[in-house]
Amino acid sequence: MSFPMLQLKQLLILLHTVTIIICCVSTTEFVYNTNFNSTSISLYGNATIQNSILTLTNGTYFSIGRAFYPQKVPTKSSNSSTILPFATSFIFSVAPIKNIITGHGFAFIFTPSRGLNGTTSNEYIGLFNLTNEGNPNNHVFGVEFDIIRNEEFNDTNGNHIGIDVNSLKSLTSDEAGYWGGKYDNEFKVLNIKSGENYQVWIEYMHSKINVTMARAGQKRPQVPLISMNVNLSEVLVDETYVGFSAATGQIVDTCKILAWSFSNTNFSIGDALVTDNLPSFIPHKGWFSRAKSIVLGVISVVFVLVIGCSCIVVFILYKGEDETEEWELEYWPHRISFQEIQEATRGFCEENVVAIGGNKSVYKGILHGVEVAVKRIPQESKGMREFLAEVSSLGRLKHRRLVGFRGWCKKEKGNLILVYDFMNNGSLDKWIFECEEGKMLTWEERIQVLKNVAAGILYLHEGWEVKVLHRDIKASNVLLDKDMNARLGDFGLALMHEHHGHVASTTKVLGTLGYIAPEVIRTGRASTMSDVFGFGILVLEVICGRRPIEEHKPGLIEWVESLTVLGQLHNAVDERLKAKGGYAIEEAERLLHLGLFCSNSDPSVRPIMRQVVKMLEGEMYITESDEENMEKGLLRRIKSAAMWTRTESGLRYTDHPTFEDIKMFSYNSERTTSGSSSIPQGSQSESNSDIIRESWQCCRF
Repeated sequence: MSFPMLQLKQLLILLHTVTIIICCVSTTEFVYNTNFNSTSISLYGNATIQNSILTLTNGTYFSIGRAFYPQKVPTKSSNSSTILPFATSFIFSVAPIKNIITGHGFAFIFTPSRGLNGTTSNEYIGLFNLTNEGNPNNHVFGVEFDIIRNEEFNDTNGNHIGIDVNSLKSLTSDEAGYWGGKYDNEFKVLNIKSGENYQVWIEYMHSKINVTMARAGQKRPQVPLISMNVNLSEVLVDETYVGFSAATGQIVDTCKILAWSFSNTNFSIGDALVTDNLPSFIPHKGWFSRAKSIVLGVISVVFVLVIGCSCIVVFILYKGEDETEEWELEYWPHRISFQEIQEATRGFCEENVVAIGGNKSVYKGILHGVEVAVKRIPQESKGMREFLAEVSSLGRLKHRRLVGFRGWCKKEKGNLILVYDFMNNGSLDKWIFECEEGKMLTWEERIQVLKNVAAGILYLHEGWEVKVLHRDIKASNVLLDKDMNARLGDFGLALMHEHHGHVASTTKVLGTLGYIAPEVIRTGRASTMSDVFGFGILVLEVICGRRPIEEHKPGLIEWVESLTVLGQLHNAVDERLKAKGGYAIEEAERLLHLGLFCSNSDPSVRPIMRQVVKMLEGEMYITESDEENMEKGLLRRIKSAAMWTRTESGLRYTDHPTFEDIKMFSYNSERTTSGSSSIPQGSQSESNSDIIRESWQCCRF
């Protein structure tokens, strides 16, 4: 061989060696085949390793499980913003728990942090929380395997795979499954939560992401389920963690990762996963011998014929007596049989009564093994209106800060029935007004309640397909679960309209005295700002420990404003809290300012609920985006809204309607409408429990 050729060959070998070294610096590669252990995987939350299988969730309520490769993974070459390619494949199983709704699934993720800080359970699957959802500073990329359709994230269905960037509102999503058939044009649906073992392939190269799915052991489909362009150069930090995150809430599942491979260079690394002899997590359904199956089949046919004939007879005898109305067709999935409700409440036993309000009662019951609250409403025109308002709003809403709605029934003669999740600790008012010392909410619990309620109202205003106005936000309509988490309930006055539609209006005063926004009294027009007003009153109630209207005392807003003018705002804090201590005066005054800000008589001055949530989370000094149309220095606006002179505050008091104003408005409404408005009679010192509604009172749930 000539000398020049020898030199060329040596040079090529050298270049090849350097290339390998460079690649090795930024290459990560590993394979786990049902051999996970505590040294090869970092576990957080409820994640465990059982029999060498990675278990993210195990049927525990309100849990988060996260697991990661122990070392950070380089995502970019040195001195370059180009994202390194990667290929990962894993085998998973999501199995249901017997007699419990299955949720919420899991996600494969790249994230700069491994811990649980900044994450919540439920629909957030341990990735984000309400305040950081959608924040570009998250630097999170994920592929979600979602088994619950969440309206707030615009989910397509309850069995989908989605591409997530800093948010659970997926860039794109498709129903779980694969393309097969002779020409790869037949779509086969795969049920994520069946318990079956599925293999997933995720590949990223040249800003293109491909996601493919099939049953474990099946040949990899040729056509990806998802294929899209997504630039991750501004999303992923230079070094990040790679792994999985899952969570449960009131609904649970068991989520397991049986095998996992990852590489920056080897796009065939998924072939290294062992798919034979894997354990099965499909729920056992039982097996019958051939003879038993035949006997069972004959018995079943006879049984069906007998039941069918009986149903026909019953239909003929009772046809027309309880016909299905048009509105029921939309909400039938939530319908519960009267027999089930009667059994759940033990025949509406008086011992099960947990609340009585007006002419309505609430019973505690056990339905399908779960504690529920059953509300009975008299079936008359006004009762039907409240019933329909609850079913049409809460029946379609789903958020962890709203009372869970389980169903309804109208088959009991003379009564309408609504079924909710049971809130073990009752309503908020029992924990802040005239309660025993040991039962009183602490400062931290009060702050958490306000955050919870604010999150619920924000969802009503912005998080669903249409805007929902609650119109009766108050302490007695805030319920506390066993963990003292607050949820907003009683949607008997709720209104819905399009986000860009006309503001809802009425000619009647609806709501509770002391919580009704001034503009509603004057114009009859309800809006999101009137809900903000109600929340402002709630803030003052919770911090001050007194109702908005109490006999022989000034109104709550006027009293707090007067203390502000005198420079004694800290004296508005609940005396029982002051005796205990444990809170900062500056924080208390900040929250009182927020309450005054929200309850300003001018609706244009009040903040929107998105701003309120950020304030409660301590983001009051942040400059908000133009999109949210927020001004700089929200804190200054809060303070300026409260810092009036005596003269100015005197003028402000006249902006709030008096009790006589309300009575006059109601009187005019009665004369100009066919309906009537029932206004509590008596002096101006009526208690704030008096409900101003269309001839019926709100049931305290």
